[in-house]
Amino acid sequence: MSQKRSVVTIGVFDGIHIGHEAVIKEVVKTARASGLRSVVVTFDPHPMKILNKKHFVPSLISLKHRVDLIKRLGVDKVLVVRFNKRIADLSPEKFIEDIAIRKLAAKKIIVGEDFCFGKGAMAGVEKLGRIARMYSVGLKVVKPVKKDSHIVSSTIIRRLIIEGAIGKASRLLGRPFSILGTVVSGTRLARTLGYPTANINPHHEIMPPSGVYAVKVKFRKRTYKGVMNIGTKPTFYDHGRDLEPTIEVHIFNFHERIYGRDLEITFICKLRREKKFNTIDSLIKQIKEDEAAARALLR
Repeated sequence: MSQKRSVVTIGVFDGIHIGHEAVIKEVVKTARASGLRSVVVTFDPHPMKILNKKHFVPSLISLKHRVDLIKRLGVDKVLVVRFNKRIADLSPEKFIEDIAIRKLAAKKIIVGEDFCFGKGAMAGVEKLGRIARMYSVGLKVVKPVKKDSHIVSSTIIRRLIIEGAIGKASRLLGRPFSILGTVVSGTRLARTLGYPTANINPHHEIMPPSGVYAVKVKFRKRTYKGVMNIGTKPTFYDHGRDLEPTIEVHIFNFHERIYGRDLEITFICKLRREKKFNTIDSLIKQIKEDEAAARALLR
């Protein structure tokens, strides 16, 4: 039996922002209208980590999180291509033939205006159009999405998150910024203060600045409310000993054991900067105030 024909898009799609969503939603809509399969091809690691190692580009979201967000848009299949030197050295023609034509039986390809591919990422949508015609494959190019007078890009969103402009980043993402992370064992300091926390090992390479945030936590398809701290615990450790920020979240009205489980944590609002307290009692008082503020915001 021959493989079902597909509507295909190809890209890194780091962050799955509103520009990426526009392309992927067009793929899903076109495929459903034609009785075809919708397919998103993405890459891991980020191609720039292979093509330009001197200028490391940290990913906005992890591969697992990216695939999950793509699937939420209704895509039939997500194909993750391991990006390596062999893939990087493919000619534009060979790249499209191997991935879109042979592997996925593409009937139509949909990409954004800035799509680049082939050796050195030198080919663009004009070259793609010529190759598509060789194989009698349709091509649609989706115009870039503008927000706040800027073309939406992963580069801009990456900068906003690092600067702590979570609200602006969320508008460009089209959803509140979130991270995916695994619960790991910690020092249990928060438990001694009466506020047990889940310590998070983030899958993401981009994190907001240190501080206290009101958050929502997704676990097993249920969403909980909580408060998160990113920082170096200056009340307990001097910065000379503990420079690496830790990430811990106190989930309201939650008592399950979740070591080794993944949580998706959505940032709603930054409550305050991290600070050093002179006494444990003053820290506990501030934690209570943080919880009250978070509960009010999340109500």
